[in-house]
Amino acid sequence: MSFIRTLRGDISPSELGFTYSHEHIVCRPDYWVQRGEDDLLLDDKDKSKLDVQDFKSHGGRSIVDATAVDYGRDVPAVKEISDELDIHIIGTAGFNKSFLWDAKIKEELKPIIGNYDTYENWIEQASINGITEFVIREVEEGLEGTPFRAGQVKFGTGYNRISPLEEKTLRAVARAHHETKAPVHSHTEVGTMALEQIELLKSENVNLECLSIGHMDRNPDPYYHEQIAKTGAYLSFDGIAKIKYAPESTRIHCILDLVRKGYEDQILVSGDTARKTYLKHYDHGLGFEYIIAKWVPRFIDEANQNGFDGEKLIQKFFVENPARCFTFKK
Repeated sequence: MSFIRTLRGDISPSELGFTYSHEHIVCRPDYWVQRGEDDLLLDDKDKSKLDVQDFKSHGGRSIVDATAVDYGRDVPAVKEISDELDIHIIGTAGFNKSFLWDAKIKEELKPIIGNYDTYENWIEQASINGITEFVIREVEEGLEGTPFRAGQVKFGTGYNRISPLEEKTLRAVARAHHETKAPVHSHTEVGTMALEQIELLKSENVNLECLSIGHMDRNPDPYYHEQIAKTGAYLSFDGIAKIKYAPESTRIHCILDLVRKGYEDQILVSGDTARKTYLKHYDHGLGFEYIIAKWVPRFIDEANQNGFDGEKLIQKFFVENPARCFTFKK
């Protein structure tokens, strides 16, 4: 039986609806707390809720919260938003990337993982099997000791490199995937190392059709995207609205290039909206409503101008593809 696991329980893929595939809702990453980077702390549940409410008011139904344990997630707060707004939220087990591992481990986690001071110390000293067991527990029992279970497993790698600790977590996450059948998500720094990640996952016998790869629009290289798509993995274009990296025309060109080559069933779209200045109710930013209310109409227009059915593609990117990608395949 196929299902999607949300913080409120398991649902049928047909219930997922219009979905953002990579966001952050409430999080206080200790790494950024230590450095005084307030913009990177989404630390007000009520303000976050207002942005999620804007998304819902335009027809949004589900959000994948890609916040892992080492990024300061607040699972109870996100679950409350899900309940109060009647919106599906998928939680994430696993890890982000190694530069965050010097963050301090929450006190409530120490009884679960052992008395380590930082995430880096834990990952370095624990066995792959021990890390795997932690990830499995977050999928099958609950995130950080709560009863709210994860709906995907995640690992991450750095810019143009994969460190030994990142490979260790990748292998642990791959093994947790085999045990739980949870879909796999990867963080790529500036869109690099995706093919190298894929080779490591192949060595762990992971079915790449269960994998979504983040931040593909940070590396707007159509040839590179095609090599990834050929493996069967999903490509997540999750930097919408971040003009400082590239104009929207570049993202849309890359997406349509993949569609032209026949890979429209492997594309996901989201915003990775993880700063106060990106959000409307924190600091007057474009907010969670931007993609669904403004980017989608633009994409439809550009797709239609290029001979595609824009509305059909939006249905794929935000409804049909997420419903397949985030399904547990037992």
